[in-house]
Amino acid sequence: MQEKRKAHRVKEFNEITIALISGDQNIPKDKLAYNYSEDISVTGAKIRGNIFLPVDTILKIDFTLKTLKKQITAVGKVRWIKIIIEDKFYEAGVEFVDTAGEAIKKLEDYITWKQKSADLTPFGILAKFNEPKPK
Repeated sequence: MQEKRKAHRVKEFNEITIALISGDQNIPKDKLAYNYSEDISVTGAKIRGNIFLPVDTILKIDFTLKTLKKQITAVGKVRWIKIIIEDKFYEAGVEFVDTAGEAIKKLEDYITWKQKSADLTPFGILAKFNEPKPK
């Protein structure tokens, strides 16, 4: 299978909070909980949560990169959604759109740093040991 991604992804869990910018107005905002990104790149991320987000929904996503203790805000558009547990748990692929150049640069620097760290760590042992565990 040919890889379609435009940029390298770092597979790690990071805490996120999201807010709807546009999309289905029937989504209950008080129950909207997307708590983690599973992987991240300069072009997008896979996020996990409890509400079905229709394709083309626009979100504001605040990522907390634990390793660097930095927060990055990005705007993203839902490109795909996968039901993990019906009415309980979903994964969504989000492509970054209209995100500030400064935020993209921070992501790029973070991903480059993570790649170099992995290259310097034999078999990724220490990198995996130090990664935060999902709640």
